[in-house]
Amino acid sequence: MKIPLITAAIIGMIATPAFADDAPASPLSFNVGVVTDYLFRGVSQTHGDGALQAGVDYAFSNGFYVGAWASSISWVKDYTGKGTTEVDIYGGYRNAFAGGDWNYDVGLITYNYPGHGAANAFGANPNTTEVYGALGYKEFSVKYSHAVSSHFIGWYSSTGGGTRGSGYLEGNWAHDLGDGWGVSAHIGHQRVRDLSIADYTDWNVGVTKDVGFGVIGLTYSDTNTSGSCDSSAGGTNAYCWGNNGFMPGIGATSGFRNVSKGTALLTFKKTF
Repeated sequence: MKIPLITAAIIGMIATPAFADDAPASPLSFNVGVVTDYLFRGVSQTHGDGALQAGVDYAFSNGFYVGAWASSISWVKDYTGKGTTEVDIYGGYRNAFAGGDWNYDVGLITYNYPGHGAANAFGANPNTTEVYGALGYKEFSVKYSHAVSSHFIGWYSSTGGGTRGSGYLEGNWAHDLGDGWGVSAHIGHQRVRDLSIADYTDWNVGVTKDVGFGVIGLTYSDTNTSGSCDSSAGGTNAYCWGNNGFMPGIGATSGFRNVSKGTALLTFKKTF
């Protein structure tokens, strides 16, 4: 899930400040990247493994923008036996005011998992649509994302119903140190409607360096999720996810891992 902190409102996982390599002059831009772990709001989408990512964006002169972004993933396959790719489609409007110190961004994003099948025994669809709004002041920004699809990322409620109305509130800071260096920090809180066991807070800090042919980043991310995670039998942590032994209607039955635990990751992104 691309999180535009990781650019303007979209996207994850990890925020990459928009420094030199991320500011193309053309309204049409492309980006490619590789990460040692794909995190979405502090939760690994690849069971701790690396991912390849790519996207395209078009920024209109009047402030509107559209784009698409894709990444390799494993969590949908791990749970339902199908689906190894995430494709995000988004669009919105952003502008600045008060001399450029303030800015805002509003839009809509869909997270899509081609060939996913049902996400769980209750048939919750992993495909998710969110509307979002962000307000920024100089190096700081706050953003809220609200799920308007029947389910949020495959979660079903404590009674087996939908999780429409789930929301994510986040605060972000990015600072340009000069000479291609940048630092960033993020904190966010995910609420899953009527499923408090899946609620959590995540945070990360990171540093980036523009090396000319791309931007390299190092980030540490963690969450406050709690509960045990048994590698063979699961556990009480809502984010203890397996990666093999899939059974229809049940999901993964072994290879469990706490995908929300603290982790450091390396990233590389090239925009052109």
